[in-house]
Amino acid sequence: MSRRAILAICAVLAVFVYFWGLGDYGFIDPDEGRYSEIPREMIETGDFITPRLNYALYFEKPPLHYWLTAGAFMAFGENEFAGRFFPVMAGLGCCLLTFVIARKITGSGYAAGLSGVMLASSILWYGTSRINITDMTLTFFFTAAMVSYYFWYRGGKKSMLLAFYALMAMGMLTKGLIGIVLPGGTALIHLIVTRQYRKILPLFSPSAIILFFVIVCPYFIEVCRRNPDYFQFFFIREHFLRYTTTIHARYEPFWFFVPIIIAGFVPWTGIMWDAMRAVFGKCRIVDAVDGKFLGLWLAVPFVFFSCSGSKLITYILPCMPPLAVLSGASMSVLEGREFRRFVIITSAILIPVAITGLILPAMKNDPDYRAMMLPAMWLSLTLIAFCVLSIFVGKNRNVPAMLGVVALLAMLGASGAFEVEGKLLSHKESCSIVPKDADDVVVYQNLMQGVSWYMKRRAVCADVLNELEFGAEHESDSGWFISVEDLRNLWHSGRKVIVFSRRKDREASLRELLGVPIREWTTSADVAVANW
Repeated sequence: MSRRAILAICAVLAVFVYFWGLGDYGFIDPDEGRYSEIPREMIETGDFITPRLNYALYFEKPPLHYWLTAGAFMAFGENEFAGRFFPVMAGLGCCLLTFVIARKITGSGYAAGLSGVMLASSILWYGTSRINITDMTLTFFFTAAMVSYYFWYRGGKKSMLLAFYALMAMGMLTKGLIGIVLPGGTALIHLIVTRQYRKILPLFSPSAIILFFVIVCPYFIEVCRRNPDYFQFFFIREHFLRYTTTIHARYEPFWFFVPIIIAGFVPWTGIMWDAMRAVFGKCRIVDAVDGKFLGLWLAVPFVFFSCSGSKLITYILPCMPPLAVLSGASMSVLEGREFRRFVIITSAILIPVAITGLILPAMKNDPDYRAMMLPAMWLSLTLIAFCVLSIFVGKNRNVPAMLGVVALLAMLGASGAFEVEGKLLSHKESCSIVPKDADDVVVYQNLMQGVSWYMKRRAVCADVLNELEFGAEHESDSGWFISVEDLRNLWHSGRKVIVFSRRKDREASLRELLGVPIREWTTSADVAVANW
């Protein structure tokens, strides 16, 4: 079988693996509950300008991701598949863009195919593509913007520069100023580092800048008109304070993303050394100029987020497409000493991971975690097969593409883990078994954002504010945010009340607070009690 045929199989398999069982598990809290409930409320209220979470003002993100999710809900119904549809499409779209730019840079369809397959089958990329969060949507627009910039840089076409600015605008409407800071900063630094000073002024084309503002300004002007506090909260608190301080309690050390990107690129981590050498022109199908461009594309967001006072694992996603291009190019010409190094590093990383995956679930006494055994076994065995097959990379030029098939099959094991996590962290099961005719639905000591989505109604927040602190301050009815004493009074008021709590909170305080409930439902994720 030819390499082209194997890569075609990989492309079809990637689509299958990414959509496999996409709607079979409940929304994983807190992120999926949040980013599904906001667009559901937009549809219900008809207000697509002012974002609300649990019907309270929520200004942490701009609306584009919400709009896309709302569109999926209207097209496919309000279900888990629809909620995850656009993140999956964004993840696969980035793989296609990675193929396009790798083909342009290397001139090799084989290297380009390997680049796309590597990105699609890396565990962090696959995992975050199947979760309804804003990071993959932002990464798609960032990747598309960098591809447009590169084509403008190489060919000088004005249409590519206009596309660059339009895509930055889309990124800003997805996650704020970072949508322009990352691609715009990378492009400017690239021109300075490569001493292409004469291209700096054309980069700031007036028509392109006007296009950018035409896309972003209507929304921000209207949302600020309707909500005078939006500007201060969104642009000051959620951008400058979030980046420069630890206001969101997400501080991690400067080197936090180093192990994240190494682990996140599994099972292809063994080629990363050669990928880094390709940045400096040490790969015969990537010249020094393009290597520098890819290196800056990887380094700028990496350093930017490493310097931030707030860090999350998913912030590293914009670095992965250029890493995949460098890795695919290096893998396509792997030979001699580089081949032996790849085998050694791959085995040193994947075999311990595989052994851990086989042993750890069996050591857990919790039956919920025991359910992880089958997907962990599948993932571990495919990683071992990957290691064994890698030995033949230098002897058969079809083997790298075959490694892509094995890597994508490994991701099927990871997909099984989502179902287990969905059971442990989703409110779908608990909301499906409680009565729907309660006068009040209460979430206790945890926002439990998926409760509103699955109950299709607003929940009273008892003894918790967290990210709804701003919304609570602007709430006209204080009865939606209550204290422990208020909850006790509500429970004994004669109204029909259901209280949801995470299982970890049940033994600590819920029984003591409310007394013996008349009815109780316990699931893997929650406990719910009713007073009638």
